[in-house]
Amino acid sequence: MTDNFYNEILIDHNLHPLHLHELPCATCSNEGINPSCGDQLSLHLVIDKDIITQGSFTGVGCAVSQASTDIMLDLIIGKTPQRAMELCQLFSKMISGEITEAELEELEEAGALQNISKMPARVKCAMLGWNTLKKLLAESI
Repeated sequence: MTDNFYNEILIDHNLHPLHLHELPCATCSNEGINPSCGDQLSLHLVIDKDIITQGSFTGVGCAVSQASTDIMLDLIIGKTPQRAMELCQLFSKMISGEITEAELEELEEAGALQNISKMPARVKCAMLGWNTLKKLLAESI
């Protein structure tokens, strides 16, 4: 990936998020907040027959937290909650700089955020949606 972490994928997901909207039919929701910068979001999922069929988020935050959450939802919709939890663990591993190339490929577009690991002040921003998802799934699985 490029050294410039504000890459095309991040910018596109920030400017044109597909999943930034209410989801009245959500079967589970959870709140996430980054107290160090004030980013906050609500994550909403529809889980039907052990598949995440829809997902959205609402809230305010920086480009990194918003794009990371949008990318995450692209990745997990259509997956089981268990697989989504595995992807959360891989994302955390990537952000801490401990991921293999094969594991990185599993993250698809989320791998575009790999270089955020070199910017400690932005790690919490990138992790906000993923940490919120982990909490939500831990309560729902």
